Amino acid sequence: MNDDKKELMLDLLCKQATHGLDRQETRQLDQLGYDNAENESIELTVAALGLVDLDTKQEMPSHLYAKILANGVNFFAAQSDDLKAVPMREIVLKEVSSSKPWFGWLGWAVATVACVALAITIFMPRTGTDVAGGKVIPTPIQEEKLDPSKQRQQLVDSSRQVLMAKIGKGTVKEIDNVTGDIVWSDEKQAGYIRVKGLPKNDASKNTYQLWIFEENQGTKTPIDGGTFDINSDGEVIIPIDPKLKAKNPSMFAVTIEKPGGVVVSGREKIAALAKIETQAS
Repeated sequence: MNDDKKELMLDLLCKQATHGLDRQETRQLDQLGYDNAENESIELTVAALGLVDLDTKQEMPSHLYAKILANGVNFFAAQSDDLKAVPMREIVLKEVSSSKPWFGWLGWAVATVACVALAITIFMPRTGTDVAGGKVIPTPIQEEKLDPSKQRQQLVDSSRQVLMAKIGKGTVKEIDNVTGDIVWSDEKQAGYIRVKGLPKNDASKNTYQLWIFEENQGTKTPIDGGTFDINSDGEVIIPIDPKLKAKNPSMFAVTIEKPGGVVVSGREKIAALAKIETQAS
């Protein structure tokens, strides 16, 4: 077989392994004649290339690696009676330079890689577990995403000392039926506003802003506790977002400010006030 025919044969074998042949191409391949070893080598090579992108985060168990390596040595040993007397490097060179089709030998080499990749795939858990140090470790369970009410209760239950301030009316005459409370933890530097009776606001015109009065800043420069909008009737719970560390707060105030809030409030419109009274329960 001349070089042109051999190249055509290899092209058809590759296409057969990757996309398949039509009837005309199948007849053409049969007419050319081909070694089954060549065909098998190409199929093994394509299979190995398909495993290139495997995610091998975990190492293969050492005993499996040793077994695969031993099987490879045994295969080459079967090809040569004097294997034990010849270094492995010479065995490889001998196989490459032998009369066997070079592509056939390459196929066996790639097949070994494919076996290793397949073994890794088998030992890599698909769902639910990770393997580390020979032990199966359950995949961590995702924490339930809690709603604001449960988050508030979790803060109350988990912190050693949570302060509570009962919300009452401020200086805005139109807002005279506001109720609720504020819980705060110095330890967690976190808290929640639970309020009812604040009117809905138009976010394009104004917003509500919380202020924290505590011992470091004093009453003149309270800490910004974040802005929020009211867009529903009934009770709402909002997490506090302090811009500085607050220590031992004594009072909270909710003011009405321009969209986005302000750095320093003039406190012309205080929608609600809350003074620390007791530890939360």
